[in-house]
Amino acid sequence: MGGYLTQPLKRAASLFGDRLAVIDGDTRYSWAQLQERVARMAGALHDRGIREGDRVAILAYNSFRYFELHFALPWAGAVMVPLNTRLAPAENEFQLRDSQPRLLFVDTEMLPSLDSMGDIRDTIDVVVLDPASGANEYESMIEGAVVAPDRAPGGDSLAGLFYTGGSTGRPKGVMLSHDNLLQNAVNTLIGVGYDETSRYLHAAPMFHLTDGMATYSVTMAGGIHAFVPRFDAVKVLEQVQAHQITNLTLVPTMIEMLAREAERGSYDVSSMRQFQFGSSPMPDATLERALRVWPDTLFLHGWGMTEISPIGTMLPHHLRDPKVAGARLRSVGIPAPNEEIRIVDENDEDVPRGQVGELIVRGPMVMLGYWNQPDITAETLRGGWMHTGDAAWQDEEGLLYIADRPKDMIISGGENVYSTEVESVVGLFPGVREAAVFGLPHEKWGEMVCAAVLPEDGVELDLDALEQFVRSRIAAYKVPKKVFVRTAPLPLTSAGKLSKKTLREEYAPSA
Repeated sequence: MGGYLTQPLKRAASLFGDRLAVIDGDTRYSWAQLQERVARMAGALHDRGIREGDRVAILAYNSFRYFELHFALPWAGAVMVPLNTRLAPAENEFQLRDSQPRLLFVDTEMLPSLDSMGDIRDTIDVVVLDPASGANEYESMIEGAVVAPDRAPGGDSLAGLFYTGGSTGRPKGVMLSHDNLLQNAVNTLIGVGYDETSRYLHAAPMFHLTDGMATYSVTMAGGIHAFVPRFDAVKVLEQVQAHQITNLTLVPTMIEMLAREAERGSYDVSSMRQFQFGSSPMPDATLERALRVWPDTLFLHGWGMTEISPIGTMLPHHLRDPKVAGARLRSVGIPAPNEEIRIVDENDEDVPRGQVGELIVRGPMVMLGYWNQPDITAETLRGGWMHTGDAAWQDEEGLLYIADRPKDMIISGGENVYSTEVESVVGLFPGVREAAVFGLPHEKWGEMVCAAVLPEDGVELDLDALEQFVRSRIAAYKVPKKVFVRTAPLPLTSAGKLSKKTLREEYAPSA
């Protein structure tokens, strides 16, 4: 018998029923109260026509209601489809049409974006999640429903579709099962070290599995969940102080913002035990600033990807103290307890320790595949191994280091930006003959999205108009922050391929 995603909630309600489970503004619920609300929402979903295997999408900011849906949807037998609130309407429209959900939970602030999605609103049942619009439809559903039996199918049944960027020109819906997400939760529980005294603040977006993995693992431990709608350094620090938060999962750029604000303000942040971070190593200047604010706090560097639910490796406990770890804090650590990794060459043959190759993994946390994309699934999972596309190497201790990112991917402020996706939009602008998108280092965001464009003969590009053109078609964080207009063709490698390495070297001094 496989696992099922409602199990952590049932365990917490059984063991810690009267204890505090969630804090969100003035809202407080115990584990027993939370389980009843989840079971009632599952009943409301069934009354709404949701049946096993139906997709239900969420387009909303962080809240205890979002948290409840992580359990209510599997309780009803439904498949969760979290949507990125930072995407342009056209991008979310594609994901909605691709996943074909029966129902969409949406925050009031996101409602206008639905109006620009053609007939999508006419084909999906829409429920407003937050109370900002007046009548609280979500709460009315709970109040009017009866407690439903748990219909969670569990095991290798599909639990969620999590869309990842379009490195091949089309976003991919990563299919994760109940077992995938539960195996990841156990890995996280062990790796992070959550227990019933843990207090986790959902400060990173809950539509990202980077934050979402704590939903199940902290619940397994019987800890407390707190929420801020979206990341804001002041509000996060206020929540840490007010609720004695012990754990945060953020990207280094967010930790930098927190540390800067903490230096300026007067906050009691002594409750913090550990920062979990990923996407890129912690810059030395950020670490020094953070240690001045949190001298006794541990820093857990990890690596993962949506396709593995998402945690793959974590820094061992004894290396989370920067004073002990030193340069090894740049390592992403060792494999999860139930994961096997290899570093291979282009023929999938193992390379020696210390040599860079492609990181491939296998284990029970590896995805079922990509939604409606069998060819890409077969290529990615060939030979029974998940081919990550990440270049990596291991030292003699077995510590893993990421040498490069997936091909041509830019990580800006913790968000993945695929250059081919942005290039396809820039290249549509009238007068653009050639376009290349690449990342350059940026002090605040880690990497900055940049573009090099070659105009058509005799054309003088209006860069402000180009920016508006791109911004109207893709998310703001993907829009190039700098555009370099060229007079010479884009550089090519000896094999005739576009050389983004040459572009990065050429434009880095002027960034």
